[in-house]
Amino acid sequence: MDRRVLACTASMAAGVNFLPWTGPTLRAGAALKLPVATIFTPMIGVQVVGLVFVFVVSWWLGVREERRLGLGRRVASAETPAPLGVTPSDSDAELALRRPRLFIVNVAITLVVVATMITGLIEPVVVFMAGTALALIINYPSAAQQRERIDAHARTALMMAGILFAAGAFTGIMTGSGMIKALAQASVSHVPDAIGPRIPVLLGMIAMPLSLLFDPDSFYFGVLPVIAEVAGHFGVPAVQVAQAALLGQMTTGFPVSPLTPATFLVAGLSGVELGAHQRFAIPWLFAASIVMTLAAVAFGIFSL
Repeated sequence: MDRRVLACTASMAAGVNFLPWTGPTLRAGAALKLPVATIFTPMIGVQVVGLVFVFVVSWWLGVREERRLGLGRRVASAETPAPLGVTPSDSDAELALRRPRLFIVNVAITLVVVATMITGLIEPVVVFMAGTALALIINYPSAAQQRERIDAHARTALMMAGILFAAGAFTGIMTGSGMIKALAQASVSHVPDAIGPRIPVLLGMIAMPLSLLFDPDSFYFGVLPVIAEVAGHFGVPAVQVAQAALLGQMTTGFPVSPLTPATFLVAGLSGVELGAHQRFAIPWLFAASIVMTLAAVAFGIFSL
């Protein structure tokens, strides 16, 4: 089959994703000093619409490939399927980490953690710490195993924590020195009165292409606070600006942005050229962003 389809469907599934623990959501909350739950919870329905769009498009692309290759809807395979949850590339070390007997328990822990985060009853940091500790104790009772699992993921976690600390200092300086307010005041004079209240909708429409121009830190910590300040002059809450940015900026945009390693990874693993991947996937990812923006308008999150 056309490998661009594989790269595109993987990109759409990953792109329609602004969960509370993802980088863009954390950055938006830190930059605008907003609780993550305040940003994410009203957008659950919008994300569901985006996921439905992704599954429909993926199904249609699959049907189109079937027709192009002249295949029937059912193709028999002579290969013996691998056991559930095991692929031929799995090493012994990876298999040793699996806990199939605890699958239901782990799913229950995950659902409780996610549900608690969505309700906003407890701070996400506390929920994650408690959930992680419980999962480690249940799955890996040995202290040595627990330490190995923490070490395996510590680099990524510490990197994100470092970025958020540095960004907090950056936005603090920008805010405390008055630079953000000055930039916003200078920008307000160039924004027509009819456009000001519609800034979230317009930002949602162009958020995905902005991923091709700005890396996530530059946008969320440099550009987004200025846009939020400008929108504030027209009575638009900062949370709507954050939600609009999440509809495309380094969400649907990150799998095709030349500023993220994920773009090169998906193109390389799929065996397609970067340009071919971008030309094929960008229209679909942009469409997903537009669909979610319209859904946000329909659900009353943004106003026209």
